[in-house]
Amino acid sequence: MPALHVPQPEQAAALSDLCLRSKAVWGYDAAFLEACRPALTLTAEDWKDSDLQIAVDGDRILGLAQVRFDGRVAELDKLFIDPDARSAGVGRRLFGWCVEAALNRGATVMAIDADPGAADFYRRMGAVDDGVIASTVIPGRFLPRLKLELG
Repeated sequence: MPALHVPQPEQAAALSDLCLRSKAVWGYDAAFLEACRPALTLTAEDWKDSDLQIAVDGDRILGLAQVRFDGRVAELDKLFIDPDARSAGVGRRLFGWCVEAALNRGATVMAIDADPGAADFYRRMGAVDDGVIASTVIPGRFLPRLKLELG
């Protein structure tokens, strides 16, 4: 099982690359992925205003999770798994960390704006549909919004 720990800011470029490679598994074209790049790029601010965790096997980064907080609501901002590590329990492990992080911060619900391809994973983790939300990246595109009651 991979180890979990807080990433270092100098890993931002590698983590951003992992996010894009992970997003690509859903069959998006290069133009779509390029449009997503800013939203999937980690910056120094991410270490200041959110909780981050990575799953690693030795020196290899297998996945990334990022949770933001607004009062009693935790927002799962990123959960990306290296394409070669999919279906190995890494996503489940990182999602469990997200729930723990949210509970530790006093959140009572976790909001998840999911890629349509990933929504079923979150449903298997216990999240339920809670409408849709407009994409901040692609005008006219809507994403499934899910929520997980905590506690």
